[in-house]
Amino acid sequence: MIKKLFEKRYFILFIFPFLIGSLTVLSFQPFNLTIINFIIIPLFFFIIVHISKKSQSIYRKKPLRINLFLFGLSFGFGFYLSGISWIVNSLTFDENFKILIPFGLICIPLFLSLFIAIPTLLIGQNLRLNFSSLIIFSGTLAFSDYLRAKLLTGFPWNLWSYSTSGIIEIVQILNHIGFYAYNLIVVTLFTLPIIFFFKISNIKKIFTLFFSVLFILSLYIYGDYTLNKNEQFLETVENKKLIKVISPNFELRYGLNENEIRERLKKIIRYSEPNKEKSTLFVWPEGVFSGYSYNEILIFKELIKKSFSKNHFIILGSNRLDSNSGQYFNSMMVLDNNLEIVDNYNKRKLVPFGEFLPFENFLNNFGLKKITEGHGSFLKGKTNKNIVIDNFNILPLICYEIIFTDLIQKSKTETNLIVNISEDGWFGDTIGPNQHFSKSIFRAIENNTFLIRSANKGISAIIDNKGNIIKQLDRNEAGNIELEIPLIKSKKIKNDLIFFSLLITYLFIFFILKKKNV
Repeated sequence: MIKKLFEKRYFILFIFPFLIGSLTVLSFQPFNLTIINFIIIPLFFFIIVHISKKSQSIYRKKPLRINLFLFGLSFGFGFYLSGISWIVNSLTFDENFKILIPFGLICIPLFLSLFIAIPTLLIGQNLRLNFSSLIIFSGTLAFSDYLRAKLLTGFPWNLWSYSTSGIIEIVQILNHIGFYAYNLIVVTLFTLPIIFFFKISNIKKIFTLFFSVLFILSLYIYGDYTLNKNEQFLETVENKKLIKVISPNFELRYGLNENEIRERLKKIIRYSEPNKEKSTLFVWPEGVFSGYSYNEILIFKELIKKSFSKNHFIILGSNRLDSNSGQYFNSMMVLDNNLEIVDNYNKRKLVPFGEFLPFENFLNNFGLKKITEGHGSFLKGKTNKNIVIDNFNILPLICYEIIFTDLIQKSKTETNLIVNISEDGWFGDTIGPNQHFSKSIFRAIENNTFLIRSANKGISAIIDNKGNIIKQLDRNEAGNIELEIPLIKSKKIKNDLIFFSLLITYLFIFFILKKKNV
């Protein structure tokens, strides 16, 4: 029966790839079934080769290239539909946007599927069950991930390496080689079980698998050693500061009045439990004031002054007016107990449709606007700017900026803390907040600094410089967590040179093996 299914063009080009593509979601947070990718990616490879053969016989009614493209598109559609369908939850907060739910559910995954369909089309007809094909396949898949992260506004969500977030020992190598080089290695390892289908001797298969397992074990042992060594190092760090991370668990609502905002403020102050004698940095999430700008919250100055002292600073997210243009930035601000701005940062990576409307002048004619409160798009921050207060040199990342590794690469070498604030209420009870949180683990390891995350209706956490979650508040949990944070200067890869060096190496290996017909 299985053999008959594999001979049916409709099944092999549409149903099967969609199913295995959808199953990949189980490898990411909150499921963390990493092992499933050691089955799915080799299957993906094998079926590409199968299609190449069958396109010369039972699939010949359609050209090979069309078959490959449709197969890649179906796999990609399953991958993205299952992995990011939670995006459309953000369209349920405004009646005007509910009509766009089918567009978000179908068109966005379909567009992103091109990053799998096009590579499948380009290399698929040359793939065979041999080592040279394994090399070009994994290299192309990883390079496609890189392009997805860079083109247009970039969307580096759920790259294959993120499926290893539950094994931080393995991820430790990330700090030394960079994110995209790590992703290339991960894709290659996931692909390796395809050698079971190679027409080579069993000894060669066992030999290859043995060294692959040995390589993974070596990464694990190195990572475990690094984590243990880091524990001893942290005990010697003297430069520590008390930080409190607050998660208020506010419902995401539009159009709150002044009294409702005041009640919210009282509640988050209560959760903050400020001790006027203790020098403390409080980190509140994005969205506390639900669309109110900084100038509008100044009416609560006395409430803040009454509750906090000169020993306190508060980090929070709010809209901030640009006096020149009359438009607003989405900003992270550091406020003192007089509610005055000590330092601030303007978000650089804005969410398309969420924080800015592409082709705004044209789409406004159809009554469309950005999803967040207010009509006009946010202004885009242009400066690569750290927040500097007291002994803190903070790399600020607002909401989904946490997914962009280039913001880590471009950050100041003096950075000794990463702060990420987010409003995860947009994602509802979907898997979105879990996936969003997992990216924080990688950014902390990449930069080798502690990372503070405060998320409303998401996961708030204190993560150490090696990706260990020291303390956390689960999604929909209200309260605070605190720790004296060791301020560790960043140590990171500043560009993607290692990734491209590996890609070139893969190409050389590919041509050598192909010449030998291996």
